[in-house]
Amino acid sequence: MEFRKMRRIKQQLTGNECIKILKYGKTGILGLIGDGGYPYTVPVNYVYEDGKIFFHGAKTGHKQDAIKQCDKVSFCVIEKDDVIKEELTTYFKSVILFGRARVLETDEDIFHAAEILGLKYSEDKETIGKEIKREWKALNCIEITIEHMTGKEAIELTHLKNC
Repeated sequence: MEFRKMRRIKQQLTGNECIKILKYGKTGILGLIGDGGYPYTVPVNYVYEDGKIFFHGAKTGHKQDAIKQCDKVSFCVIEKDDVIKEELTTYFKSVILFGRARVLETDEDIFHAAEILGLKYSEDKETIGKEIKREWKALNCIEITIEHMTGKEAIELTHLKNC
């Protein structure tokens, strides 16, 4: 499949800028095809590593059912969202990606995803390991392999960079 090109190309972020946003963002919005073909979006804490997004969730539920029905997903992270009242605009930076989601199945893959997710939010590796062990039976991790990614910023921010 060929993905659309961004319409406002001057505002497009570089691949490195997009990855930086993904690495440092805390919450992303996962978009799935939900029940009855309706879009289903849900915020998730996540971690980015080597072209992939990882997050965890329950073993059953809407996310799981949607991924089983169709593994194509979108994911959006907003880094900046500053409303500038005087200018009637928003200074924003965001990334949207498209990819394929899969539920991780091997113990090694699940542990790795859970550990890097935990380490994103805490430096205490020992505590993270204990928490993973405590939650192991209920732990479910999902991986998104990124197929296409674009980032965009407000034109005002683009102009500031070019000054």
